[in-house]
Amino acid sequence: MKKIFTLYCALLFTYVASAQTNLTLPPNAKENVQDTIKKPEDSKNKSIEPAPEVISLKETEYDFGKIPQGKPVTHVFTYTNTGTTPLVLDNVQASCGCTTPEWSKDAIPVGATSKITVGYNAMNDGPFTKFITVTYNGKQTKQINIKGDVWKTPTTSAPENSGLGTLKNQY
Repeated sequence: MKKIFTLYCALLFTYVASAQTNLTLPPNAKENVQDTIKKPEDSKNKSIEPAPEVISLKETEYDFGKIPQGKPVTHVFTYTNTGTTPLVLDNVQASCGCTTPEWSKDAIPVGATSKITVGYNAMNDGPFTKFITVTYNGKQTKQINIKGDVWKTPTTSAPENSGLGTLKNQY
C-alpha cells in the first residue's frame, strides 16, 4: 500500500510540476497591453522631486551636558508648520520609558509655531542618548534626540569624617 501511495504522489508531483497554462488573448488585447506599459524613455526626462518639508524643527538634537543623578531634566523643541495645510502631530514616541514627550494634539495652522517638551529621568549614571520619533500628518516622521552624561551623586550629603567615631568613643 505504501508503494502505491508513493508512486501516486510521485506521478501527481510530476504532473503538477510540468503543467503549463496557455493563455490566449483577443487580437486587440496585445496592443492595449503595450499602451499601458510605461516605457523607460518616458521617465528619463522627468526628475523626481522630494516632497516639500511640512515641519521645520529649530533643532533636532539637544545635549544636557553633565547632570546629577536623580534630577529629572526637560528641554523644549520648537517647530514650525511650513506646509500648505494644518499640521497634526499624530504621535511622539520615545525610545524608552525614562524619556517622556509632551506635545499639543491640536492642529497647527500654516506658519504657526508649537513645541514638544521632552523630559528625561536621570536615574542611572553614565552617558545617554535617547531618540524620539515624531509622527505627523499620517505616516511622515522626523527624529529628534537628547543626550548627556549623568554623574553619580554621593550617598550622603557630606563626606564622612572617619575621626568622628573616635571622638564619640572618647566622651
